[in-house]
Amino acid sequence: MTDAASSASLWKAAWRRLCADKISMASLFVVLAFLVLLLLSAFGFVAADWSDEVGAHYAPPSFIGQTASAGATVSPALVPPQNPRDPLRDVIQAFRERKADAAGKSDATNVAEVADPLADEIAVIRSRLTMPGDRAGAARKPTLPFGADKWGHDIVKKTIKGAETSILVGLTASFLATFLGTLMGACAGYWGGRTDDALNWFYNIFTSIPYLLLILAVAAVLQKKGVITIVLILGLTGWTGVFRLVRAEYIRHKEREYVMAASAIGASHLRRMFSHIFPNISHIPLVQMSILSVGFIKSEVILSFLGFGVPVGVVSWGSMLNEAQNELILGKWWQLVSATAAMAVLVTAFSLFTDGLRDALDPRLRQG
Repeated sequence: MTDAASSASLWKAAWRRLCADKISMASLFVVLAFLVLLLLSAFGFVAADWSDEVGAHYAPPSFIGQTASAGATVSPALVPPQNPRDPLRDVIQAFRERKADAAGKSDATNVAEVADPLADEIAVIRSRLTMPGDRAGAARKPTLPFGADKWGHDIVKKTIKGAETSILVGLTASFLATFLGTLMGACAGYWGGRTDDALNWFYNIFTSIPYLLLILAVAAVLQKKGVITIVLILGLTGWTGVFRLVRAEYIRHKEREYVMAASAIGASHLRRMFSHIFPNISHIPLVQMSILSVGFIKSEVILSFLGFGVPVGVVSWGSMLNEAQNELILGKWWQLVSATAAMAVLVTAFSLFTDGLRDALDPRLRQG
């Protein structure tokens, strides 16, 4: 049997075993649902208006109601009363009276003839203070399906948008880490000698530093916040596990008969490394990428929660948890529950699917 046929039969057998695992397939369905939601959010079909201030200040969830949540009243600064009083009227009147006194006039109304140097600024401030509802002029809702945050953002839409950031960071960083670990592990395991010693020395440096301390140190050095920065931080620090496993597999496979046969017919080193050996060990980087995705999603949440993650204006599950810690003091728990529940469902489903995938690709289970 050729290498290609053997590799194809391996994947077919693994898929059959995976399909037989009902828990893994249910977990795969949940993960795919999150990925579809990510694509819809990325292209603006879902949660594109998450930043609109549609709800009242800390609007409670609809299933709680307005009266069930203490302190869930609508802030006057956000929803003005029916007959709003101009908050600047007294200030303007006092300013005009002082101008009148300085001019030696007894009647303050004569000051109206003098051009007001602050008229334009006051008009802008007055319009902002008296503008009802959101920027479209619509009245804010007293309750929302799962509540609102401090600014009146819908928690459901905010959670979906946060999922887009967290999942995108996890998948992209895991791909980068898997690529780096596979490439360096292949070179170290295949070439050996000084190449192996140099890459092992590099590996030992990274593994000698605690992981959380390492990513915080890299984040502090880079300083610039952003999604790309987080991807680089996680990808450049998370390749060590993949490197160790891939290196061991290349050391084991490079002396096998099929590799020697490829060398005898004149196959180049690169062809032997990536056309002959890699298809037979490709299941290892795939499983490691799935494991890293789960870990990097949690790492992004930790970084954003500690203030090293996404910048202001970008929402993620970590930034939501950062905001929620202050809201809990006021008894507003819905943002914390929403972000935590979404992250728990995704991470649990991803972990169960990864366990099923690892079992399906386990060499000890390859039979018939």
